[in-house]
Amino acid sequence: MTQRLTPSTALLLSIAPILWAGNAVVGRLVNTLVPPITLNFLRWALAFALLLPLAAWVLRRDSGLWRSWRRYAVLGLLGVGCYNALQYLALKTSTPLNVTLVAASSPVFMLGVGALFFGQRVAGRQLLGAVLSIAGVLVVLARGDWQLLLAVRLVPGDLYVLLATAAWAVYSWLLVRPGDPPAIRADWAAFLLAQMVFGLGWSGLFAAGEWALTDAQIHWGWPVAAALAYVAVGPAIIAYRCWGMGVQRAGPTVAGFFSNLTPLFAALMSAAFLRELPHLYHGVAFLLIVGGIVVSSRRG
Repeated sequence: MTQRLTPSTALLLSIAPILWAGNAVVGRLVNTLVPPITLNFLRWALAFALLLPLAAWVLRRDSGLWRSWRRYAVLGLLGVGCYNALQYLALKTSTPLNVTLVAASSPVFMLGVGALFFGQRVAGRQLLGAVLSIAGVLVVLARGDWQLLLAVRLVPGDLYVLLATAAWAVYSWLLVRPGDPPAIRADWAAFLLAQMVFGLGWSGLFAAGEWALTDAQIHWGWPVAAALAYVAVGPAIIAYRCWGMGVQRAGPTVAGFFSNLTPLFAALMSAAFLRELPHLYHGVAFLLIVGGIVVSSRRG
């Protein structure tokens, strides 16, 4: 697969990390108000309702969805049922620093999954790009003080982030595999809705288990309503649309490096909320992450 990185593709792959950074902030803010797996289910249920008027035809028997149900069941499991549920769960049981640090392994997972399961050859420039990109993330996380990284201790919640990152890597590679009915592939709303049909089943099943096995409660109010509106429209619909288009254009390996922009944007958002001015290390991190993207996307 030819991998090209144009300005429009770079913009698409940058919008998703911005929205996902906000998703992490919002998920952390409401983690005591709504159970994490339930938050994921409510998010996708609302996104499904918003997309339904745009692509209801995909539910018809002759749409091609049901002939390809295995593909969409897997995409729905990985991208809808697991990924954000695991991240929300991690935000409840681990620290934001640990969650972001572990999630920075995304480019490595993309390279590894591509090489092991999809026949993708790993080039030296991609390995160098991974090193530069992760170094940029570490600069942000360390806030210029490397002793902070030495004090990090992994906890069980970090396992959820590793599982989420692995699920996202497989999901991204599956996006570029053939198997979609032409009509569904040509309609972005239909493509997302096809995944949500099965993803809602998975996330609903997981949420039911959460309520059956834990003392789950929802504290309804405007914070929960506002959070649901954001995570359903921004990180769910808009981000997934941009990410899907970007992956199809540039390929999962190149796209994986853009996911490392998420902690950088999250750091900037935190600085904005705390009324703190950006520091020099933010600029250094940005240059390293962008450098990793540029190096990895160059043609051999």
